[in-house]
Parts: sequence; structure tokens; C-alpha cells
Amino acid sequence: MDIFSQDRPIYLQICDRLCDEILSGSYTDDNRIPSVREYATLLQVNTNTAVKAYEQLSRDGIIYQRRGMGYYVTAGAAERIMKQRREELLHGRLQKIFYDMQLLNVSFDDVASAYEAWQRQR
Repeated sequence: MDIFSQDRPIYLQICDRLCDEILSGSYTDDNRIPSVREYATLLQVNTNTAVKAYEQLSRDGIIYQRRGMGYYVTAGAAERIMKQRREELLHGRLQKIFYDMQLLNVSFDDVASAYEAWQRQR
């Protein structure tokens, strides 16, 4: 089974995964993350794909490289990721969800019930 979806480039999905791991506390400020080669092996992707993801995260200020020592989480990265994702949720995805709710006549009570059911399953 493929862990990557077909709708987005794999390197961006790797970026999302590393950001998820930073948010969950798996990697914290100024701590080392797996090398590009280690992460590529773990995810069974081409090393060049992992390099592209690490370069993107570096450009975004989420990770930084210490020459000869590897990549590390930038101080404040979790807060930066959280802020960016909240903005995307509130001003992007929720707008589509609200449109669909209106179109399909789904109430906030329906959403609350679905959320409660989801919470019980976790």
C-alpha cells in the first residue's frame, strides 16, 4: 500500500509529514532530524525527493543545516507551522466546507455530532 496520495507531489507530502512530526513533538527546537538518506529509506522514496523536501523546509525556515552534522529543527518551527496551518484552515479549507454545508443542507449540529463520534473513535 502506497502511503502517498496521487493528488500532490511526494516532496510536499514529505514536508507535511515532517511538519506533523514537529507539531507532535517527535522533533523539537534545535534537535536533529533524520538525515535525508535515512528519511528517504524510511519512506521508501528516492533520495532526491527527500532532498527536495528538506530544501523546501529549509527555505520555509522550518529546518536548518549544520555543515557535516545534518538538519535540525529551527527554534519556533512548531509555532510557525501551527500559525500557517491555522490560516490555511480558517481561510481556505473551511470556506469550502461552509459552502458544501450550505449546498448540502448540513447543520452545525450535524457537524458537532460527527465530531463527537470521531472523538469517541480515537
